[in-house]
Amino acid sequence: MHPNPAFRDPPRETNIAFARQHSFGVLAVNTDTAPLISHIPFLLSEDGTLAEFHLVRSNPIARMGSAPMQARLAVQGPNSYISPDWYWVEDQVPTWNYVAVHIVGEVETRPADELLDLIDRQSAHHESQLRPKSPWTSGKMTPDILERMMRQIVPCRMRVDEIHGTWKLNQNKPDEVRLRAAGHVERSGMGQEIRQLADLMRNPPE
Repeated sequence: MHPNPAFRDPPRETNIAFARQHSFGVLAVNTDTAPLISHIPFLLSEDGTLAEFHLVRSNPIARMGSAPMQARLAVQGPNSYISPDWYWVEDQVPTWNYVAVHIVGEVETRPADELLDLIDRQSAHHESQLRPKSPWTSGKMTPDILERMMRQIVPCRMRVDEIHGTWKLNQNKPDEVRLRAAGHVERSGMGQEIRQLADLMRNPPE
């Protein structure tokens, strides 16, 4: 997380809403050599206390065993390079604006009989955001094929201890400077979700 307090930690509810909306992140778990990393979709509870996901059974994290382990789930949002010329102010340097939320807690694998409910809730969450279509459900699967595929994945959950966010949106600049940069981001930004980033730069969370 960024050390400048101007970019740190809006209300907890803002970080929770961001993570729930994106619902895809990078799970990191320490080992004796280097961290293990997995890119995963997840469900975060409304109060931000529980994250649920599944891993392929052959995933090295899933193979670490059933004992709880400390982990971090990083959720990346909109981001873009910011040119110093966009400020129209002298003696500025390049930077990168972005939004990221980190979820920290203890991960454990769960019993296999919890898997179908997890799959149904995850698919319902994502399918509800697709328009227009009737939602996919596990009921559309041939039962024995579904059962065979489910044997390849493991349900997991994280009991969340901390949620922190970095919302680096030029809040350390005067309003008129930040708004000029936002206009340039929207027109010619280099990154991801640049229109959303420009909107956030115009209205940073408080």
